[in-house]
Amino acid sequence: MEQPLLIERHDAARTVTLVLNRPEKRNALDLPLLQALREAIEKEGTTGSARAVILRGNGPAFCSGMDLAATAGVPHETAEAVRAVLLALSNCPLVTIAAVEGHAVAGGAGLVAACDFAVMAAPARIGYPEVRRGLVAALVSVFLRRQISERDVRELLLGADLVSAERAGQMGLVNRVVPTQAEVLPAVAQIAAQAAQGGPEAIKATKHLLHALHPRSLEEETQIALDLHRTARDSAEAREGAAAFLEKRPPAWTL
Repeated sequence: MEQPLLIERHDAARTVTLVLNRPEKRNALDLPLLQALREAIEKEGTTGSARAVILRGNGPAFCSGMDLAATAGVPHETAEAVRAVLLALSNCPLVTIAAVEGHAVAGGAGLVAACDFAVMAAPARIGYPEVRRGLVAALVSVFLRRQISERDVRELLLGADLVSAERAGQMGLVNRVVPTQAEVLPAVAQIAAQAAQGGPEAIKATKHLLHALHPRSLEEETQIALDLHRTARDSAEAREGAAAFLEKRPPAWTL
C-alpha cells in the first residue's frame, strides 16, 4: 500500500518537501493523510535540520479537498484532524511554502492559506466551493481571512468559484505566479534559499509575533470555526450536498 505522504529531504538546500501522495484521488484528504501530515510538520518543526517545509501534491492536482466518501462516517474526527494540520502548518517555526502545481480546492486551498508563502502555476485554479455542497468553509476561512481582504474573502467563500492563479495573485492568496507547472519548484527553491538567510530563532519569533498581533489567537478562532463546522456538517443541506457531489448531479436544495 502506498504511503499517503512522502517525505523528501534536500540537505544541501536545508529543505524538506512533504508530498501529498494520493494522486488517484487528486490528493484528497482522508484521516491517514491528515495524521501523517500533522506528525511530519510537527516533527520537522522540533527535531529536523531543515529551514523550510515545502508542501506539494503528487500528480496533476495539489489537493482536491476532503475525501467525502472516505470521511463520511467520521466527519467530526476529520474536522479535528483538519484543524490540527492547519494549526501545525501556521504555527510551524520553519518557513512553510505551498508549491501549487495543480488545482487547490476547499481544504486544499486551506492548506495554501495556512502556509507562509505560495507559488502557483498559471494553469492551476484555486477556490472554496463548500457552500455549493451545503457546507461551510469554516476552518479554512480563519486562515484565509488573515491573508487577504474581507471583500476578496467574500468573493471566494460566497461566490464559490475556482479562480485563476492570476486572480489569486491579485488577491494576495499566492505570492508568485509562474507560467508553467515546471517553473513552480525552482521558484519555491528561490524563496526557501532566501528564508535560509534569516536567523531561525528570529523567524520563529516573527511568526509568533504575527499571530499574537491578531485580536484572537488561531486556537480561539479555529475552535469557533470548528463548532460552526460541526453544526453545518450535521445539517440536511450537508447530507444532500455530499450525496449530489458523489452522484455527480446538482444538489436539490429545499428552499
